[in-house]
Amino acid sequence: MAKNFYAFVFGLLFGLGLIIAQMTNPNKVQAFLDVAGDWDPSLALVMASALVVLGISQRLMPASAQEADQQACDAPKAGIDRQLIAGAAIFGIGWGLSGICPGPGLVGLSSGLPGFYVFVAAMFGGFYLFKQLHRK
Repeated sequence: MAKNFYAFVFGLLFGLGLIIAQMTNPNKVQAFLDVAGDWDPSLALVMASALVVLGISQRLMPASAQEADQQACDAPKAGIDRQLIAGAAIFGIGWGLSGICPGPGLVGLSSGLPGFYVFVAAMFGGFYLFKQLHRK
């Protein structure tokens, strides 16, 4: 019960952080990605803040949780291949064109703007398509 409560509180805090940082504003994100044009570096502060929070939380994490986290990271890696590069390119192109990333896209649903609904529907369509194409 307490675990679900903490997950809810931290998820809510994360969502509010995305809204306050304007990560749910596609124009702001596109201005950050436009390094050759009218670049807006303010979202770099959001990334730097996230790294500081990560560093502090890892220092405060109990050793047993750190071991479990390390074991999850030690899973065998498939390496860099054409599928990984293609997937990363599709993700990056979609992010650049729409200005929406998955996390802020889900948070943006609360705005009621149709673009977020289209984005999330396309995202889940992509999940389904991937699953269909990569059945074992």
